[in-house]
Amino acid sequence: MSWDRQITIKSQHEIDVMKIAGRINAEALQAAYEAIRPGVTTADLNAAAEEVLKKYGVISPFLGVPGPIPYPASTTVSVNEILVHGIPGNLVLKEGDIVSVDCGTLYEGFVADSAFSASVGEVSPKAKKLLEVTERSLYLGIEKMVAGNTIGDVSAAVQTYVESNGFHVVREYTGHGVGRTMHEGPQVPNYGNPGTGMVLRPGMTIALEPMVLVGTHRTRVRRDGWAVSSADGSLTAHFEHSVAVTENGPVILTLLGDGKAPAQIAGQVWREQL
Repeated sequence: MSWDRQITIKSQHEIDVMKIAGRINAEALQAAYEAIRPGVTTADLNAAAEEVLKKYGVISPFLGVPGPIPYPASTTVSVNEILVHGIPGNLVLKEGDIVSVDCGTLYEGFVADSAFSASVGEVSPKAKKLLEVTERSLYLGIEKMVAGNTIGDVSAAVQTYVESNGFHVVREYTGHGVGRTMHEGPQVPNYGNPGTGMVLRPGMTIALEPMVLVGTHRTRVRRDGWAVSSADGSLTAHFEHSVAVTENGPVILTLLGDGKAPAQIAGQVWREQL
């Protein structure tokens, strides 16, 4: 079955439930962010997020996802050249690293899915720019998530901004619908042409996730069968929000209770433009 036939239009009540799932997810990510420092392991970040999920009595839909092995954690934690799907473990973070944390929350039958990337201590100017460009591309994409626009409008906004800053967007991995399952339709690439693809409708809920690489758009899967790295070993970054398309414009579902995003760098400035 094609992704486009797996789209579910959400009612206002269902969107409200997804906001609660999203706030819990944001709190879990914020806990992981606050644990970041040189000397901690990627497993420590996962444990910090899991404590929040446990507090609310919810689980992550990441747990047990089929693959080379059933996915063993509530988050993915990806460092430097690892773009996505890094399995938390005994890897120790060090000054100058970039770390990306992706988390999902299942609450009352609905999924929230979001991610951030952050620096470990001081990072290089190139790494700092990568983080800023990747996060800003997310909000530029969200600005285009207006009923009547197309998927291509969203994708092109991400691609144009990223590439204008000298970086690359991934081709093999995409954003996606989210709701009663973690992956619904529509599929939302990080590249495309304005005015093309499916028209956005009120009630669509989409996890938009720019995945950006310094040296190439090409990737490779690591030997564990899960982690995806840049093909050339260059730095990567990843930001994600679950967003509802509404008659009044896009609504970000994965924010903290104060309306901010976890670990935000430039997000407050860009989000206020919505």
